[in-house]
Amino acid sequence: MKVILLEDVKALGKKGQVVEISDGYAKNFILKKKMGVEATNANMNDLKLQKARAEKLAKEQLEAAEKLAAALEDKSVTVAIRAGSNGKAFGSVSSKEIAAAYKEQWGLDIDKKKIQLAEPIKTFGVHEVAVKLHPQVTGKLKVKVQEA
Repeated sequence: MKVILLEDVKALGKKGQVVEISDGYAKNFILKKKMGVEATNANMNDLKLQKARAEKLAKEQLEAAEKLAAALEDKSVTVAIRAGSNGKAFGSVSSKEIAAAYKEQWGLDIDKKKIQLAEPIKTFGVHEVAVKLHPQVTGKLKVKVQEA
Protein backbone atom coordinates (compact mmCIF):
# COMPACT_ATOMS: atom_id res chain seq x y z
CA MET A 1 0.00 0.00 0.00
CA LYS A 2 1.24 3.49 -0.81
CA VAL A 3 1.03 6.01 2.01
CA ILE A 4 1.77 9.74 2.25
CA LEU A 5 3.47 10.46 5.58
CA LEU A 6 2.01 13.33 7.60
CA GLU A 7 4.93 13.37 10.03
CA ASP A 8 8.44 11.94 10.29
CA VAL A 9 8.43 8.20 11.04
CA LYS A 10 11.68 6.67 12.20
CA ALA A 11 13.13 4.10 9.78
CA LEU A 12 10.38 4.84 7.25
CA GLY A 13 10.59 8.40 5.94
CA LYS A 14 10.12 12.11 6.36
CA LYS A 15 6.94 14.20 6.34
CA GLY A 16 5.48 14.55 2.83
CA GLN A 17 7.17 11.43 1.42
CA VAL A 18 5.23 8.75 -0.41
CA VAL A 19 6.29 5.30 0.81
CA GLU A 20 5.31 1.75 -0.08
CA ILE A 21 4.56 -0.33 3.04
CA SER A 22 2.65 -3.50 3.83
CA ASP A 23 -1.14 -3.28 4.16
CA GLY A 24 -1.16 -4.49 7.78
CA TYR A 25 1.48 -1.97 8.92
CA ALA A 26 -0.36 0.81 7.11
CA LYS A 27 -3.84 -0.01 8.47
CA ASN A 28 -2.86 -1.01 12.00
CA PHE A 29 -0.18 1.57 12.75
CA ILE A 30 0.35 4.42 10.29
CA LEU A 31 -3.27 5.20 9.40
CA LYS A 32 -4.61 4.38 12.89
CA LYS A 33 -2.20 6.81 14.59
CA LYS A 34 -2.81 9.42 11.86
CA MET A 35 0.87 9.42 10.88
CA GLY A 36 -0.08 9.15 7.24
CA VAL A 37 -2.91 8.94 4.71
CA GLU A 38 -3.51 6.59 1.82
CA ALA A 39 -1.92 7.84 -1.42
CA THR A 40 -5.08 8.38 -3.48
CA ASN A 41 -5.20 10.78 -6.44
CA ALA A 42 -6.93 13.45 -4.33
CA ASN A 43 -4.36 13.15 -1.54
CA MET A 44 -1.49 13.26 -4.06
CA ASN A 45 -2.91 16.50 -5.53
CA ASP A 46 -3.20 17.96 -2.02
CA LEU A 47 0.45 17.03 -1.40
CA LYS A 48 1.51 18.79 -4.62
CA LEU A 49 -0.38 21.92 -3.62
CA GLN A 50 1.13 21.90 -0.12
CA LYS A 51 4.65 21.55 -1.53
CA ALA A 52 4.05 24.39 -4.00
CA ARG A 53 2.70 26.61 -1.20
CA ALA A 54 5.68 25.77 1.02
CA GLU A 55 8.14 26.58 -1.81
CA LYS A 56 6.40 29.91 -2.46
CA LEU A 57 6.50 30.80 1.24
CA ALA A 58 10.18 29.86 1.50
CA LYS A 59 10.99 32.02 -1.54
CA GLU A 60 9.11 34.99 -0.04
CA GLN A 61 10.95 34.60 3.26
CA LEU A 62 14.29 34.48 1.45
CA GLU A 63 13.47 37.64 -0.52
CA ALA A 64 12.37 39.45 2.66
CA ALA A 65 15.59 38.42 4.42
CA GLU A 66 17.69 39.66 1.49
CA LYS A 67 15.84 42.98 1.51
CA LEU A 68 16.40 43.37 5.27
CA ALA A 69 20.09 42.47 4.86
CA ALA A 70 20.45 45.23 2.25
CA ALA A 71 18.74 47.67 4.64
CA LEU A 72 21.11 46.68 7.46
CA GLU A 73 24.16 47.46 5.29
CA ASP A 74 23.12 51.13 5.03
CA LYS A 75 22.35 51.69 8.70
CA SER A 76 24.41 51.82 11.85
CA VAL A 77 23.49 51.64 15.51
CA THR A 78 25.03 53.74 18.26
CA VAL A 79 25.36 52.21 21.72
CA ALA A 80 26.75 54.15 24.68
CA ILE A 81 28.52 52.44 27.59
CA ARG A 82 30.28 53.85 30.61
CA ALA A 83 34.01 54.29 30.65
CA GLY A 84 36.41 53.56 33.48
CA SER A 85 38.84 56.06 34.97
CA ASN A 86 41.59 55.23 32.46
CA GLY A 87 39.35 55.58 29.38
CA LYS A 88 38.65 51.86 28.95
CA ALA A 89 35.14 50.51 28.55
CA PHE A 90 33.42 49.64 31.79
CA GLY A 91 31.22 46.66 30.94
CA SER A 92 30.34 45.37 27.48
CA VAL A 93 27.73 45.49 24.73
CA SER A 94 25.72 42.30 24.19
CA SER A 95 23.38 41.23 21.40
CA LYS A 96 20.39 42.13 23.60
CA GLU A 97 21.57 45.74 23.87
CA ILE A 98 22.28 45.94 20.14
CA ALA A 99 18.76 44.65 19.32
CA ALA A 100 17.19 47.16 21.76
CA ALA A 101 19.23 50.05 20.33
CA TYR A 102 18.29 49.09 16.75
CA LYS A 103 14.60 49.04 17.65
CA GLU A 104 14.89 52.40 19.43
CA GLN A 105 16.85 54.10 16.64
CA TRP A 106 15.29 52.56 13.53
CA GLY A 107 11.94 51.17 14.75
CA LEU A 108 12.54 47.64 13.44
CA ASP A 109 12.79 44.47 15.49
CA ILE A 110 15.80 42.20 15.16
CA ASP A 111 15.76 39.04 17.23
CA LYS A 112 18.71 39.10 19.63
CA LYS A 113 19.31 35.41 18.89
CA LYS A 114 20.01 36.25 15.24
CA ILE A 115 22.80 38.68 16.16
CA GLN A 116 26.00 36.66 16.09
CA LEU A 117 28.64 37.85 18.54
CA ALA A 118 31.55 35.57 19.35
CA GLU A 119 31.91 37.51 22.59
CA PRO A 120 30.46 40.78 23.91
CA ILE A 121 31.99 44.00 22.56
CA LYS A 122 34.31 45.55 25.16
CA THR A 123 36.03 48.33 23.20
CA PHE A 124 34.98 51.72 21.84
CA GLY A 125 34.78 52.32 18.10
CA VAL A 126 32.94 50.88 15.12
CA HIS A 127 32.39 47.13 14.98
CA GLU A 128 30.77 45.02 12.26
CA VAL A 129 28.35 42.45 13.62
CA ALA A 130 26.88 39.55 11.62
CA VAL A 131 23.10 39.10 11.71
CA LYS A 132 21.82 35.71 10.50
CA LEU A 133 18.44 36.57 9.00
CA HIS A 134 17.86 33.32 7.11
CA PRO A 135 19.84 30.08 6.73
CA GLN A 136 21.12 31.44 3.38
CA VAL A 137 21.31 35.18 4.24
CA THR A 138 23.64 36.89 6.69
CA GLY A 139 23.65 40.68 6.95
CA LYS A 140 26.27 43.01 8.40
CA LEU A 141 25.34 45.69 10.92
CA LYS A 142 27.69 48.48 11.99
CA VAL A 143 27.67 49.09 15.74
CA LYS A 144 29.25 52.30 17.03
CA VAL A 145 30.25 51.98 20.67
CA GLN A 146 30.87 55.29 22.35
CA GLU A 147 31.44 56.63 25.83
CA ALA A 148 28.30 57.53 27.79
